[in-house]
Amino acid sequence: VMPTVGTFPTSRQDIAGISIADLAAQFSTPTFVYDAAVIVERIEDLKAFDLVRYAQKACSNIAILELTRRHSVVVDAVSAGEIHRALAAGYQGGTNADGVHEIVYTADIFDADALDLVVEHDIHVNCGSPDMIDQLGARKSGAEITLRLNPGFGHGHSQKTNTGGQQSKHGIWYEQIEECKQRAAKHGITITGLHMHIGSGTDLEHLAQVCGAMEKAVREVGNTINTISAGGGLPVPYNAEQSYVNLDEYFSLWDSSRKNLESELGHPIKLEIEPGRYLAAESGNLVTEIRAVKEMGDNTFYLVDAGFNNLARPIMYGSYHPISVVTADGSDREDLDVVVGGPLCESGDIFTQEEGGFVSKRSLPKAKVGEFLVLECAGAYGSVMGSNYNSKPLAAEVMIAEGKAHLIRERQSYQDLMRGERLLG
Repeated sequence: VMPTVGTFPTSRQDIAGISIADLAAQFSTPTFVYDAAVIVERIEDLKAFDLVRYAQKACSNIAILELTRRHSVVVDAVSAGEIHRALAAGYQGGTNADGVHEIVYTADIFDADALDLVVEHDIHVNCGSPDMIDQLGARKSGAEITLRLNPGFGHGHSQKTNTGGQQSKHGIWYEQIEECKQRAAKHGITITGLHMHIGSGTDLEHLAQVCGAMEKAVREVGNTINTISAGGGLPVPYNAEQSYVNLDEYFSLWDSSRKNLESELGHPIKLEIEPGRYLAAESGNLVTEIRAVKEMGDNTFYLVDAGFNNLARPIMYGSYHPISVVTADGSDREDLDVVVGGPLCESGDIFTQEEGGFVSKRSLPKAKVGEFLVLECAGAYGSVMGSNYNSKPLAAEVMIAEGKAHLIRERQSYQDLMRGERLLG
């Protein structure tokens, strides 16, 4: 059953039944808090697909990877570090008893570490550049690979997340399939799958184009293909104006392409989907404490102890995140139009901004210093994009599962912050 678009109340007291004030007292702030049940629910939404492959770049804590693994989700890795994370969470290289690649390395290049790991652990590669075929072939002739294709068009919620078309660095240009087949043949490499991801926020009209492009590409590669991947990009609503894609229609479009190809090639084809944001975004909340309330001319600022070092999406893309205030006494209060900002020595450290850096206001309950503020839908591209700008330690991460809060990442210490640095002499 497709979830409906929820409302986004501006006042709340708990996350998954646990008091936010208690969470802050136990784990301090800023802290990312994930609701495991939401991730499991989103996995269930996608059960029509043969395989759900989690794009861990969205949120790669090993406890989250282990949760997805326990619910029969396999994983995508885009770096050597993400391969290490997948292995630490219990995923295996090679193929499992069902003939499935539990880990697939998807990237536009191999760095030296990634190529070593791929060879050592027999990890399937989804090649995003023709050069990768030769680089893998030189180390591992006879391998099977997938090609990540750029169909020549794209779609994304921001120009920076548009992963198709000639302005994008991602994938193999659709006119180079023949060249890739020749490179593969030279090394005895078999192309067994195709992957096409055009960006975040795919709508069904674009999707029909992608499916058509996929069918054409499979015909060009030929009957060695046994898997097609729909990629990711499933939208998640961050405000009341946004909505989910109709998953039944989404699956139906891909399934229809798959069936066309099965009848032409004469063998079964597995249909994969690769969600990242869809599984992680709504589960995550960034719990912060209000440390100052300031009047600046016509603007009231709530300044909190988290900044774009914790949640970079607003400053990078002008992304909107739902925000709620946790009133100390649980009372209903009148709303104010406020600007929410962080502690960093940077004018752009504002959570209520639009693309282009334009500061906007949000209607939130009147709040006091010492009360808590929650930046919601922060599970995807939140913690993973964290930095140490202004020498701020990385935030703690907590997962709520079956009514209990578990620390899944300690807050970074000041010693950790400087680890590896050296004085001269």
